[in-house]
Amino acid sequence: MAKHAVLSSGSKMWRSMSCSKSELRLDLTLACGQSFRWRETTEGHWTGVMGGRVWTLTQTDETLWYHVYNNQDTQKEGSDRKRRYSVSVLDKNTAEKRFKCAPEKEEDEPLAVSSVQNRELDEEMLRDYFQLDVRMGDLHKEWGAADCHFKHIAEVFKGVRMLRQDPTECLFSFICTSNNHISRIQGMVDRLCQALGSPLCQLDQTSYHDFPSLSALADSSIEARLRDLGFGYRARFIQQSAKQILDNHGPQWLEGLRSIPYLEARDALRTLPGVGTKVADCVCLMSLDKPEAVPVDTHVWQIAKRDYKYAANNGQKSITEKLNRDIGDFFRKLWGPYAGWAQSVLFCSDLKKFQSLKEMAHLKQPVKDEDGEEEKMPCKKTKVKTECTGTVGNLKAKPACHKKAKISVKKEPVM
Repeated sequence: MAKHAVLSSGSKMWRSMSCSKSELRLDLTLACGQSFRWRETTEGHWTGVMGGRVWTLTQTDETLWYHVYNNQDTQKEGSDRKRRYSVSVLDKNTAEKRFKCAPEKEEDEPLAVSSVQNRELDEEMLRDYFQLDVRMGDLHKEWGAADCHFKHIAEVFKGVRMLRQDPTECLFSFICTSNNHISRIQGMVDRLCQALGSPLCQLDQTSYHDFPSLSALADSSIEARLRDLGFGYRARFIQQSAKQILDNHGPQWLEGLRSIPYLEARDALRTLPGVGTKVADCVCLMSLDKPEAVPVDTHVWQIAKRDYKYAANNGQKSITEKLNRDIGDFFRKLWGPYAGWAQSVLFCSDLKKFQSLKEMAHLKQPVKDEDGEEEKMPCKKTKVKTECTGTVGNLKAKPACHKKAKISVKKEPVM
């Protein structure tokens, strides 16, 4: 039986690309609730499905290592998603290539795709998935200059970045997040793929499947089947949303939302059953190229109140449409056009699983003067224009170092 690849067993079957941990940390980015397909299969090694294939990723300080496995059926055609990751990357390069699987290795060796002609495409897929053309170091400098709290947290939480996921996988995964937590969502997404997705390969008795196609999700029998798998009321939302997309828009509609403005894309998503503002914002941010989208849930609301003294509608107990809009606008005004990326850093730092890291940030708290007041370092203002929508909610006692971020983002390959 094929095994999960481990870098320490030898690098012959691995490929690598330059990428520092300050730009990407796999342990934070893949486990913070953006994607639910990745697992730490060996210490520091993350295995998941991307672009219709199974990958194991690991990293050293300046290098990202990747291993791609053979699919079981080398003749299997893509689903009606048409391997959207490969298509989106190929569209950028105006090329047309298809994945081909190499012959299987001996039984106990990892299955690998290592042909030279695929190496360039593999690297392009990784750059696209992790959006490595966006320089996190530049963004952190801009956000830190405008927001001392962010600067303090980001000293420890470097390398958290937004994924550019397949829109179908992202949408239907986040429909499962309603009244749920990360570990349970992972289980639901796994069951969804096992039941309806095409099989890819088996490693150490773990079977990996592709994400189901829209046509598979839209079948009239799916609601009952998913209810049997423990999806509850979400089963109906999944089947109805898939059917509505195919009946009213067509299979390419979700990808087409990448090319329209953020608010239009969000409103279009909200017409789907089971998709509210938060889910729509998650899909916009994590798959539709809308970096200004700021998903607001109870974590983000608490961050706004606790760390930014956000006082609008202070007595209410639930997140209304107005509160959602006002908090989003507040952070867009503070952080600028990549506000969703900045929010993801603070969201990650607020998760229980990363509290040991956050405690390291607390150890670096500013020293206090003789009167017991914190000595604040002035935040440098930036001068490049940004845009935000709507109005900002009321604030009280906002720290003086919270300036409006006006970010100019440099996009170039990470070296």
